[in-house]
Amino acid sequence: MKVIERADATATLGEYAAEIGSDALIVTSQGRPVAALVPIENTDLETASLSTNRQFIELIERSRASARAERGIPSEEMRRRFG
Repeated sequence: MKVIERADATATLGEYAAEIGSDALIVTSQGRPVAALVPIENTDLETASLSTNRQFIELIERSRASARAERGIPSEEMRRRFG
């Protein structure tokens, strides 16, 4: 992981992205993280977008909590039933 202070981040986003490799780049402001540039593999635009969408994540969390509380059918069982 590479850390750079925002005031020192003078390269373009494209330049940072070209150098990202397999490590994250964390941008800080006065030593506190404010942004991250992370490599992603084996994903599409929709997955990347939804993985950072707070409303979608909250919906998934509510759904999981509901399934646990109501003894929902585990995904393994659904796969067995519907192939």
